[in-house]
Amino acid sequence: MKNFTLLFLFLSVLYFSNARGQSETKPWSFSVNANLINLTGDETEKSFNLGGPAFAFSRYISNGFSLGSQLAFGKADNFNVSYNYLAFDGFVKFNLTDGNFIPYLIGGYGLSLFSDDLDRVSTFPSPQTGRTLFGGIGFNFYFNEALSLNIQSSYRAINETDVFSHLQSFVGLSYGFGSTDADGDGVPDKKDKCPNVPGLSEYEGCPDTDGDTIIDKDDRCPEIAGVPELNGCVDTDGDGIADPDDVCPEKVGIEEMNGCPDTDGDGTSDLEDACLDTVGPIENKGCPWPDQDGDGIPDKDDLCLDEKGTAANNGCPELSPEIVETLNEYGSRIYFPANSSQLFGKKTKDVLEQIKSVLLENPKGNILIQGYTSSDGGEDYNIDLSRRRAEAVLEYLVDLGVPPIRLEVEGYGELDPLEDNSNPKGRAMNRRVQFKAKRN
Repeated sequence: MKNFTLLFLFLSVLYFSNARGQSETKPWSFSVNANLINLTGDETEKSFNLGGPAFAFSRYISNGFSLGSQLAFGKADNFNVSYNYLAFDGFVKFNLTDGNFIPYLIGGYGLSLFSDDLDRVSTFPSPQTGRTLFGGIGFNFYFNEALSLNIQSSYRAINETDVFSHLQSFVGLSYGFGSTDADGDGVPDKKDKCPNVPGLSEYEGCPDTDGDTIIDKDDRCPEIAGVPELNGCVDTDGDGIADPDDVCPEKVGIEEMNGCPDTDGDGTSDLEDACLDTVGPIENKGCPWPDQDGDGIPDKDDLCLDEKGTAANNGCPELSPEIVETLNEYGSRIYFPANSSQLFGKKTKDVLEQIKSVLLENPKGNILIQGYTSSDGGEDYNIDLSRRRAEAVLEYLVDLGVPPIRLEVEGYGELDPLEDNSNPKGRAMNRRVQFKAKRN
């Protein structure tokens, strides 16, 4: 008993220094053993009795603890008296470590029968049966995940008079079964959050390939150790943008440019900017649009690439307001008969000569000739008549040498009268043409 106590204390120290819970991979266990019995006490013969078989069935609970029962058969001889032995118990087992070699402590309560076929008086229902409290140690040597060699020894203390306290030892094979572990990582499938991929128990069966404490299924960069703030990725250039999202991972950039810099701040990243130090539109790869004639209107919008113009006229030149005013002063002297588009009279033709001269002296810029009528006649008729009057002026100017491409006509009917249409003089003033700078 002294040696047994010392061994028990040693294993207890081992537990407190290195104990870990046993894996739940195979929670059920069944063992078949040979049964070795050694009677103890003053009136016993100290001899070992080999018998059997002995069976044990247990279920792993948690944190190294298992509950089970065991049934053992055998024979025990004591001073030439042979006893048939039978023991049935319930027990608690505690694994001290895990791995291929697992020492454990066992203890429980049950019944022990030593039958010699003699009648005895006893208060217990079976005179040769003793209530038994036992405790001991054991070892499992695992050949694989399920099969192990089992060695166990326990001391069984009995108070009844006709039954012996004794040392009981088992040697046999134990087979584990029950829960599956598909990926073989030691975490049972029912508790494995990654049941098809070998992982670590501290991450509930999931792997952490790069060892950055972020499990692979939550790690955007599972093979490169990163930081939680970037979901397991790194930021090589330190611009706050994870490398997988950074188009320029080795250059400090900005989020708007997907991690690339924009040196000239024109909204085109340096990666795509053909003019890094000059502000330009994205559509032209960050370069300014060319302006061949230098009028401030880019060539792509300039309808007159070789002539300076105005933005309002799409880069083409316009007649100045002063010239247009001069043309209208001359135009106010052009009169038409009622219901007619015919030009007549030497004065009118002299005016048209003067208009021609102004246009030829100012070759850059086009004009719109606007025709008008008095209120005589219907609306549609007046619009048509006003257009014919403008066309008559255009044809005369063309005959005088004005390029037709510079001239355009439009009829406005009786809109915008200059004078009152209620009297003949007013109606005559309203039968007219006006000039306006033409825009492309």
